Amino acid sequence: MRLVFIYGLPATGKLTVAQEVAAMTGYKLFHNHLVVDLLLPVFEFGSPPFVELREDIWLSVFNRASRSQTAGLIFTFAPEATVRPGFIQEAMQAVAAENGEVDFVELVCPVAELKRRLGNASRMNYQKLTSVELFEKLLAAGSFDVAHMPKPRLSIDTSVLSPVQAATLIVQKLELGGSH
Repeated sequence: MRLVFIYGLPATGKLTVAQEVAAMTGYKLFHNHLVVDLLLPVFEFGSPPFVELREDIWLSVFNRASRSQTAGLIFTFAPEATVRPGFIQEAMQAVAAENGEVDFVELVCPVAELKRRLGNASRMNYQKLTSVELFEKLLAAGSFDVAHMPKPRLSIDTSVLSPVQAATLIVQKLELGGSH
């Protein structure tokens, strides 16, 4: 299985770009808020049971998708302080155990543009961060540290490319082929 691991700060366009990549390739889309939103009604964000279950579910999906011969999976991820340090390595191991590969793609965007995007209506569909004040507080506290992420195969500034252009670049540079 090929895991396209798209990461970046909140509002860089991860889900929007991932949806375009999925449409171009036929890969399955497993975005992080599917699990986050599943757990929030029961557990407080960042609490030990929330963190453990979130990562257990993410890893279980990677493992099962790899074992079931899923051709490709796209995962969106926002590096932040509640993610356990070993998660990235565990994700890579889960895919590699079934002879799969992980391609890391980083989406970046100027902070001023991120703050503008936080209020977009599309962010309301999931329980995504929408408060500029909270974003500034988390950013200042170093909560979105990407230093522990593996070097991406590709880094894309979504303030200068449309979601379709960014997705096309991902498909081309990673040679993902496509179903369309």
